[in-house]
Amino acid sequence: MSMTVQKQTNDLGFTFTKTKKAEFIIHHNGRRAAVLRGKRALAFREDMISLSFADLQQLMARLTGNYKHGNERTAKNHPRNRS
Repeated sequence: MSMTVQKQTNDLGFTFTKTKKAEFIIHHNGRRAAVLRGKRALAFREDMISLSFADLQQLMARLTGNYKHGNERTAKNHPRNRS
């Protein structure tokens, strides 16, 4: 049995699938980004019940380490990255 989150407007590209073993596989843009097992899976399950879609996207970003670090504007303006 698998359960997948549908895409919405605040979509950061994260989806998740729950496995039979009570694990959660988090995908980012269709690629596996993390597998949550044990205590982390239980905490994720409890959190996802009370979170909105946008907050759930942010949570999955934090859990996978794929979130904004605050230096994106600086990196974009660096001479090496200008077109």
